[in-house]
Amino acid sequence: STMFLVGLSGGIASGKSTVVAVLRELGCAVIDADVIAREVVQPHSRAYGQILRYFGTEILLENGKINREALGNIIFSQPEKRRLLNSITHPEILKEMLKQILKYFVLGYRYVILDIPLLFETHGLTKFMKYTVLVYCDPPAQRARLMRRNGLDAAGADARISSQLPLEEKRKWATHVIDNSGDRESTRRQVLRLHARLEDSLHFLWARLAAGAVVAGLRGLVLFLLRHFIS
Repeated sequence: STMFLVGLSGGIASGKSTVVAVLRELGCAVIDADVIAREVVQPHSRAYGQILRYFGTEILLENGKINREALGNIIFSQPEKRRLLNSITHPEILKEMLKQILKYFVLGYRYVILDIPLLFETHGLTKFMKYTVLVYCDPPAQRARLMRRNGLDAAGADARISSQLPLEEKRKWATHVIDNSGDRESTRRQVLRLHARLEDSLHFLWARLAAGAVVAGLRGLVLFLLRHFIS
């Protein structure tokens, strides 16, 4: 076998961060697409320059960083602008994700979890996942949590929820579902069961050794070239 990828997603206020916290406690390799998305639009990056070109300097904070809330308001109401932003940022995000996947492969992880909020909306990514996991909660709980978390009224919460693919629809695509409608302990037990199914006791010793040999070989080649040109 080889290291495999597990796609993790959910819906707004469905409790995905709770599940990720438990996975990290277990020592799982988790790549957060949201964190990467913030990193690739930092000032002086390639994506940053392109975003300013198409969206203007009005979306900047005083420190020169992109105001995510202001940009979010633009793309929330204008689908064509959302597609444009995605065409700028997604290639950069994917490149960084690939780098991190390689790192975890070298370290010998059995599997890597890709935390991607819109995994099921962008069907192209699911074909690279051996398994997909949906963090689900029932619609009334989702609505109540969003209203409480973001200080929204019912109409505002419904508008945010309806901008995403319904959780019931995503549930049809997922190979595993973690129901976060109950309390934290119930969710934790489900995550532990999932982790036990995905993990094994060998931790891919052969993969670590093979990758380590490749890295060691490359390091030796670099040292050889350095000595050659220095001398």
